[in-house]
Amino acid sequence: MSLKIGDKAPAFKLVDSDKKEVSLSDFSGKNLIVHFFPAAFTGVCTTQLCTVRDAISLYHNDSCEVVAISVDLPFTLGKFKELQNLNFTLLSDFNKEASRAYGAIYEDWILGLKGVSKRSAFVIDKEGMIQYAEVLENAGELPNFEAINQTLLNLA
Repeated sequence: MSLKIGDKAPAFKLVDSDKKEVSLSDFSGKNLIVHFFPAAFTGVCTTQLCTVRDAISLYHNDSCEVVAISVDLPFTLGKFKELQNLNFTLLSDFNKEASRAYGAIYEDWILGLKGVSKRSAFVIDKEGMIQYAEVLENAGELPNFEAINQTLLNLA
């Protein structure tokens, strides 16, 4: 299943790096950028999330927030967030439910690993509708940050 512009964003309830429960509904009334990434502490994932960190003023304000989701444990995400000085919420999809709901999962990944989040980016508007959807098949590629930024400008 692949999500497209105009689809209702699938609900999720995940645990963050502080071991608190976070739901999609917590962001109701705000635009939300959702980044999925395969694994903490890997090169391209670090680049993806540090790019968000460095442009956080675009993504985290009165009308928009950002979260990043992987299948890593909350404890791993907490250490990754600390070491990379990430200034947004990291969510553990250890049970792979959100990754599957968003069509953002490698059933088979590298080294025989199964059920890893695909590098993806979604922009969800204040009404919970998908306004941007990008799911990358190649984990070595980064999301199109320019397209994400343009989508946000169009929602302003």
